[in-house]
Amino acid sequence: MGNEKVTIRKPVFITMAILYVAIIVLGLAAPEWFATGEESIVNFACLNFGSLYDLLTLGLVFFCVWVMFSKKVGDIRIGGKDAKPIMSKWNWFVISLCGGIATGIVFWSIAEPITHFTEGIPGFANLYAPGTEQGAMLALATTYLHWGISEYAYYCVAGIAIGIAVYNMKLPYRVSACLYPILGKKAMGVIGTIVDILCVFGLAGGVSASLCEGALQLGAGIGILTGLTPGNVMWIIILVATVITFIISSYTGIGKGVRFLSDKNAKLYMGLMVFVILFGPTSFILNNATQALGFHAEHFFTQSTYLSGYDQDMWPTWWTINYWSWMIAYAPLMGIFLAKVARGRTLREFTIYNFLLPGGFGILWFGIFGSSAIFYEINGGGIYQSMQDLGTESAVFAFFKNMPLSSILSVIFLFTAFLSIVTLCDSMTTTISSLSINSKNAATAEPPAKIKIFWGVTVSLVCFVNLATASSVGNVSGIDATKQLAITAAFPLLIVMILMLISGVMMLRNYEKYDTVDHTETSVVDKDLICDFDEDAVI
Repeated sequence: MGNEKVTIRKPVFITMAILYVAIIVLGLAAPEWFATGEESIVNFACLNFGSLYDLLTLGLVFFCVWVMFSKKVGDIRIGGKDAKPIMSKWNWFVISLCGGIATGIVFWSIAEPITHFTEGIPGFANLYAPGTEQGAMLALATTYLHWGISEYAYYCVAGIAIGIAVYNMKLPYRVSACLYPILGKKAMGVIGTIVDILCVFGLAGGVSASLCEGALQLGAGIGILTGLTPGNVMWIIILVATVITFIISSYTGIGKGVRFLSDKNAKLYMGLMVFVILFGPTSFILNNATQALGFHAEHFFTQSTYLSGYDQDMWPTWWTINYWSWMIAYAPLMGIFLAKVARGRTLREFTIYNFLLPGGFGILWFGIFGSSAIFYEINGGGIYQSMQDLGTESAVFAFFKNMPLSSILSVIFLFTAFLSIVTLCDSMTTTISSLSINSKNAATAEPPAKIKIFWGVTVSLVCFVNLATASSVGNVSGIDATKQLAITAAFPLLIVMILMLISGVMMLRNYEKYDTVDHTETSVVDKDLICDFDEDAVI
């Protein structure tokens, strides 16, 4: 940053600091109220707005397909027609991949397909009974829905809308900038500040929920390998180690910390996939994953819109709506992060590297791990029983017991899970911190270390409070509490995400109009906050 002046963006930072301190205090002082409040918000959001979540997701997928195949729109370059890419395609891909999947892909790779295979899915059980070939096909196809292109459509749309607004229209480095086509200069005023506050609230809650997943899984793995019982003390140790690591990484900046971690993380993912497909039930993996892909393609819209409207079952809430909530929580600030590292790329390239390729990777990952898990469960692998006895977080370690070198694999997987948490928290802590400051070049400036440390400690404390509350109250499991936290944090952002989609369509359909607007005159912000593209900020 050099001598560049950086100041605290008080409306965002102070509001969020007060709010999250209050949440932490409430969770510690009155855990029953904390848990009840989360449960009430979850029920209200999902029972009354479930259809909006599903329709929004379909709209985002359509948007990405449109951008990818439209010559006029796809050729638009983030940063302007003369902008140059700031990193290699490999580094860009691994940062996009690892920054978005967090701990989810490693936590649920075994647990979700096994749960659907053994318990079935309400509304489909008569035709696709659990424990059958049809049930296995539906279980795996459901993970394709949750971890494929639909998931990454959230990140991709947010990245495109924010990237064009900030780097092409030269609006301030804020999520609210992408709402300019709808709100005009109000997007830079009080309304825009409220939108940014909601985004920071949602992401901080989402990161905390991901930390919860990571702490649960790391705790389960350590417990299985050492015989220790996971609990508050172990979770504290895990969270402290995680915070220290990602703060150190975040302090080095995207060009070093995030790029290094993403590269190593992606290679570990690929190494694990190769090992499983070579030493696991290879033919079963190939056959089951392929037929599940065909099933998913044929029933994509049916799966995408299932809400159990007749039976009012809670399955869509705890699974599909939960995942879309997670994406809503991450999407705005994940979008601003992805736009930052994609400067110089066309929108067609952006959809390929942030929608198609990571979505395809998710399908490939679950096809390999999910099919293997189902095979072992059919043949007495004991995965589901371990989940019942030791918790959902133990699934992957029970899975490895069916493979050669199981102890070594478990250790490698623990390290992979730890890197996944650190990579996510690194990128998101930097992004939250960037929205908490004012700077002439906020889009390229590194936030002060103190701001990063504050947010790192805050999201970790919220995570611990959530786990401790679930443990003390006892009416929900740790993973159910994590789902509640994600849905609660994301609910206020549902409308923001819908507006972002609409604004993105308006922006790209009328690109010439918005690309030539003199925003320094129409905006109510200080001209020093307008973001200029910095071609020297090479990563």
